[in-house]
Amino acid sequence: MLPLTNVPQGTTQTIKWAFGLPEIMEKLEELKIRQGSKILVIQKDKDYMIIGNNGRRIVIENKIAQRIQV
Repeated sequence: MLPLTNVPQGTTQTIKWAFGLPEIMEKLEELKIRQGSKILVIQKDKDYMIIGNNGRRIVIENKIAQRIQV
């Protein structure tokens, strides 16, 4: 298992688990980013990454992405 920030750009990953503050976890759930979800790592930057999920592109801060394990 790796944090989402450590996977290569352009790969599709399955989320194993995630943790964080309740309000952040609620937002991830609203975006359908949860255990078992498949996400595409579209772009990585030093402060954020862009991921794809269910036909949407989502910008996520690396501090949050580090708490998502794939």
